[in-house]
Amino acid sequence: MATIETRYDAAVARLADAAEPERPAPPELAAYLDKVRRHAYRITDEDVEALTRAGFSDDVVFELTVAAAVAAGLERRDAGLRVLS
Repeated sequence: MATIETRYDAAVARLADAAEPERPAPPELAAYLDKVRRHAYRITDEDVEALTRAGFSDDVVFELTVAAAVAAGLERRDAGLRVLS
């Protein structure tokens, strides 16, 4: 199966490098990050507030949220490109 190259490959690679989508996350965030990956539209202020009450800083929550969202986006992108090839 051939790999499809797009004009966005370099930008996507930079995004993945910056977001570090494979970074490890504390196990306490597993359910939240799964929700980000599968149902991001369902994330509420209360979800985030629960994490900050549990001791996670806004920066940690933000960075792990971005990493999970980028990972999910890359997985979907790759799946779409596989269908096209």
